[in-house]
Amino acid sequence: MTMREPGDGAPTTPEERIGEAWRKYRREKLSDRDFRRRAAANPLTRPIATNAARKLFDLTAGFVYSQILKAVVELDLLARLSEGPRSAEALAEPLGLSTDAARRLLDAAAALDLVEARPGGLYDIGPLGLALEHEPGVKAMIAHHDMLYADLADPVKLLRGEAGETKLSRFWPYAGASVPAFSEENAAPYSQLMAESQSFVADDVLDAFSFGDRNSLIDFAGGDGTFVETVARRWPHLKIDLVELPPVADRARRRLAEAELGDRVTVHGLDLLADAPPGQADVVSLVRVLHDHDDDRALALLKAAHAALTPGGEVMIAEPLADMRGGRRVGHAYFGFYLLAMGSGRPRTSKEVEDLLAQAGFWSARSRLTQGATPLAVVTARRQSEGPLWR
Repeated sequence: MTMREPGDGAPTTPEERIGEAWRKYRREKLSDRDFRRRAAANPLTRPIATNAARKLFDLTAGFVYSQILKAVVELDLLARLSEGPRSAEALAEPLGLSTDAARRLLDAAAALDLVEARPGGLYDIGPLGLALEHEPGVKAMIAHHDMLYADLADPVKLLRGEAGETKLSRFWPYAGASVPAFSEENAAPYSQLMAESQSFVADDVLDAFSFGDRNSLIDFAGGDGTFVETVARRWPHLKIDLVELPPVADRARRRLAEAELGDRVTVHGLDLLADAPPGQADVVSLVRVLHDHDDDRALALLKAAHAALTPGGEVMIAEPLADMRGGRRVGHAYFGFYLLAMGSGRPRTSKEVEDLLAQAGFWSARSRLTQGATPLAVVTARRQSEGPLWR
């Protein structure tokens, strides 16, 4: 029997041979324009053919759709429609547009299900528009995308490492800069964005992970404290520490003091890649942190988390996973290129995260999806009983 060489891709089992034969047949047929036309004309295959054509057009037109979304957010169109149905004529002056331009924007937004066209030339906010209007974090990300789109203007150069310094690498200074390069001035923009987008993540994470039977938490890279504020209000008994780089830690102290949580949350200005963790806790959390870092830094953070846990303690990681249900586009497509432009980190599958956890000394890793609109996974693992691995 001929043995398959590793990586040669040759099918060996009957199932693999059947699958390969089907893929070959599919490639031949879908490459044939006449076949595609016949499929579109046949009532039985028309839904499949037209759906494929629609998906292909949506991929082609995606940038235009995103720019319509940007205009809707920048002009605050949805807030104006929240007051009740309006005509293009009535909206033109408040939007600073001609009537024709206002109608063009409204029709485009209606085509994207953000707005609904009503009888009599009126327009109302649609269900998707209502969801967007009441998610300030999503609107903040839409406004932030100007930098990402500029960095993706030549995606091939970016992939080849020929793009030079990107806008996103300057926006996220920890992606390539050393800690001494940080200041409160350059930490402020990304801290604000994280706070705005964290608000619609925290509740989803805490619906999947409870602190009801825990006594203490250390939140690694916790930004300005948006996540731990939600934790503190849900579980008043919990002792909480937050660790961040010094300029961001200063913002967190002020914010938590204003929220009257300064006595509940202790904030530490530390670099977890160089400094020892501040004591130990039952849980260490990393919310949207690991995928911002390459494997060596991610592993160092997990080893620091291991050192910061009490015996039997648990690490809790919350971020999109590239292989989670409904999350492949978020993981491999969106974050794959976002993090490439940022210059640090990469999307990971659940297996890759679990491998890093095992290397850091954790066991019994478990992944589960949150139930919110944003695809997100919560991964937990237990601390090994032997001594800490942090260096």
